[in-house]
Amino acid sequence: MSFTGNYELESQENYEEFLKAIGLLSAKTDSKVQTEVLQDGNDFTWTQTTPNWTWSNKFTTGQECELLTMTGSKFKAPVSMEGGKISVLFPQYLFTAEMVNDKLVMKCITPGEKGVTFTRVSKRTSDCKTQHA
Repeated sequence: MSFTGNYELESQENYEEFLKAIGLLSAKTDSKVQTEVLQDGNDFTWTQTTPNWTWSNKFTTGQECELLTMTGSKFKAPVSMEGGKISVLFPQYLFTAEMVNDKLVMKCITPGEKGVTFTRVSKRTSDCKTQHA
């Protein structure tokens, strides 16, 4: 199933706990996160937006890619896709995303015994028709 689409936050679990675990509790927002995913084969553009913030990454599954953290720091990591699930090891957490019943399910998992699993479920609001420059 293609990831391409526009998504609106439907539910999330452990949001505050996750932000606290990675030291970004001050970035907490009550705005609904909008996610836009453009997929062309193994190439992705993934953008998340709130009224005061936009975060975007372009990557190719199966390759090491230069990515941005939520704070704008650059890092390199391999991006994999197995069984329809995207996985990327960010500096402070493991990010996974998959389509489940036409919903985008993203998880961010901090390491360690007391690790936090943040889950965000977003419903598809439309298909993407535009490409970003």
